[in-house]
Amino acid sequence: MEEKRIAILAIIIEEREHVPEVNDLLFEYREHIIGRMGMPYREKELSIISIVLDAPNSIISALSGKIGMLQGVSAKAVYSKK
Repeated sequence: MEEKRIAILAIIIEEREHVPEVNDLLFEYREHIIGRMGMPYREKELSIISIVLDAPNSIISALSGKIGMLQGVSAKAVYSKK
């Protein structure tokens, strides 16, 4: 069994029509999500989401990769050292 890690996944959505796709992916991985914070940045027409995960590295990478493949969406994971 792969060891779990704590990570923060930062998501920036530049094309609002992809928000439902991001939410669907987050729902799919919900068992690994500890918390979520979303902020609209209306002046720049962006949505910014922070996701805290407790999951194996492979799960975090898979979620980050799937979200990052969406057009107009960027995702980057930062991992704890523990």
